[in-house]
Amino acid sequence: MRKLLVILSLSAMPFVGFGQYLWDFGVHAGASNYLGEMGGKAETRKDFIADIKLSKTQFAVGGFARYKFTPIISAKLGLNWSRVAGADYLSSNPGRVGRNLSFRNDIIDLELTGQFFFVDVPDLGHTYRYRNDFRMYAFVGIAAFYHNPKTYYNGSWTALRPLQTEGKKYSAVGAAVPLGLGLYFTIDKKHRIGWEFDWRTTFTDYIDDVSTSYADPSDLTSAEAIALANRRDELGISEGVPDRKNYTPGSKRGDPSHNDSYMTTSVYYSYIIRGKSCLLY
Repeated sequence: MRKLLVILSLSAMPFVGFGQYLWDFGVHAGASNYLGEMGGKAETRKDFIADIKLSKTQFAVGGFARYKFTPIISAKLGLNWSRVAGADYLSSNPGRVGRNLSFRNDIIDLELTGQFFFVDVPDLGHTYRYRNDFRMYAFVGIAAFYHNPKTYYNGSWTALRPLQTEGKKYSAVGAAVPLGLGLYFTIDKKHRIGWEFDWRTTFTDYIDDVSTSYADPSDLTSAEAIALANRRDELGISEGVPDRKNYTPGSKRGDPSHNDSYMTTSVYYSYIIRGKSCLLY
């Protein structure tokens, strides 16, 4: 009977430990990039990471709180700051080079994601103390973000959204769907070191202020808007760059059939808050 009680106690240890450690709070830092109208090589637009310019990789930082509902499901609430950027001069597509646009955008987002664990090693090293573990997970959720694309002009960064460079209004607030993979190591039941790759598909095509066609200058609101809506003439006459007639009102400026997206890859640290023991899981 005593042996049976010992066996049952040992088998319950990981579940008791789960009940004690439901919350963790952390910070992350890493890199960000985006997929939109700027980037790519000589071909037309490609999906996912094929059009990303690594030279325009920027930064991503943030903080989060995570709660574990069951051994395989957690929810995370995160606040993030990601900068993305792009420039036509980096492309080898003559049409993009001739367009001569560039931007950077600081995106602040609040995300709520569900994490679904598919790898669980609850006792690294087989110490039977369950102090260290390893987990991998996939996640999906919803995010709301604020953004404000800018371009470098006349020695300073100029906000593009108020200028309505395509003659259209778009909101500074948007929504996105975060989707990705992550992993973490738990150390001494208190500390977690992890990594995440997060791809956010947005519901806007104006992260880079480019989406549809060139506006008629007479429809724009200021001389600055006119200058930044069409920057082809800043190049002068260059070999291999399409003629000015390809950048006239009504001609293609962007690709409205695809919304913009952005990605982050980050390492994070979190501290685990110990609660009351329970045997629910």
